[in-house]
Amino acid sequence: MPVIISMLRGVSVGGRNKIKMDALRSLYLSLKLKNPQTFIQSGNVILYTQDQDRIQDAIHRKFGFRPDVLLRTLAELRDAIANTPFPASRNLDPSKILIVFLADKPCAQSSTDLLKIKCDPEELHIRGRELYIYFPNRMARPKLAWPLIEKTLKISGTGRNWTSVKLLQLAESLETAW
Repeated sequence: MPVIISMLRGVSVGGRNKIKMDALRSLYLSLKLKNPQTFIQSGNVILYTQDQDRIQDAIHRKFGFRPDVLLRTLAELRDAIANTPFPASRNLDPSKILIVFLADKPCAQSSTDLLKIKCDPEELHIRGRELYIYFPNRMARPKLAWPLIEKTLKISGTGRNWTSVKLLQLAESLETAW
């Protein structure tokens, strides 16, 4: 069974929809999921399963809300990182790059509509089920807000900054441990 990266949408460190990572790991263990490992306080879990419905249902029962659970295999995460439209030669600050893992691949018309939105100086690229955004002025007050992206694409997703994509290293170490 492949290593899977589970990313919860809308789980926060404080305030609404808060889940402590220890509690999340315990929930995954209670579902008899193999060796779940959490990564930072944002709903990232590396494990062995492909049953996102069971995870969503269990979170809803335990914590009272139902976040989207987006899954990627280790190979898919590697591809998403390798396919970045931002080459290392540009020396961009990794904290200003966001990769949004989409639930599905957007249709051609939705992708075209999104790419037509004027959002300079931000850069936007869609590649398969990933959306890449560069925020040169940081993410605090973007011109391109998530509700507009989701409305245009008609697909949910969850974003991770480029620095947190380092969960690839944790997933690779889990893979080699098995």
